[in-house]
Amino acid sequence: MSVVDRAGRVTHARLAPPRTGIRSWWGKAWQRAVEEAAYADADLRAGRTLARRGEVGGISIAAGSVLAAVREGDDAWTAEVSVPVLAEEEQRALVEVVAAEAGRVAALLSGELPFDLVEHADEIGAELLPYGGELAARCTCDAYLDPCRHALAVLVQTGWLVDADPLVLFALRGLDREALLAALHERAAGGPDGIGQGPGGVTELADDVEVAADAMVRAQRLVALMEAGADLPDGLV
Repeated sequence: MSVVDRAGRVTHARLAPPRTGIRSWWGKAWQRAVEEAAYADADLRAGRTLARRGEVGGISIAAGSVLAAVREGDDAWTAEVSVPVLAEEEQRALVEVVAAEAGRVAALLSGELPFDLVEHADEIGAELLPYGGELAARCTCDAYLDPCRHALAVLVQTGWLVDADPLVLFALRGLDREALLAALHERAAGGPDGIGQGPGGVTELADDVEVAADAMVRAQRLVALMEAGADLPDGLV
């Protein structure tokens, strides 16, 4: 569950550790970036422990920013992590990459991040996945090193969000779900430059969104049935 405020910042409810751990290649890539960002193994271990114990509050995501409160003992701290936002021309190039191959929109909306999409984006300078040096943090605690264990806890849990929904990466880079879809629709409709009649045009984009919507409905029904302990119908899987 998430809440959007007037400033467009999306706050996700407190997270529980994923039962099967990080499952995706992009989630593992985020984990590696967090490990690269940590100056001390002790801080990284402490951050992971805080994350797994549920000491991180709701995580607020905005363009270039991750913000959350972290409890430790009787104290609570506010940690914010900054991620570089893509420039406007890089965001436009990223939209072109998403639209370049049929099925990419549907994949993203159903929680998948095609590896070739990320490779193509990297080639044109629109990098989605951050590396450790890009993760700058600040915290209200008195730790000397950046990132501290509280910021690392926030980063660990952000990795859980990224693993479940790669569009969180787009939002951090300055192109959230609504902005991405709006840009894709404008491109498919022709936009100011009249493009959109080739691959990734109106028909293919509509098909992608329809497929993704169907996949999300099926997933939601499966989760509801599993939580209720009901038998799963053959036609639903």
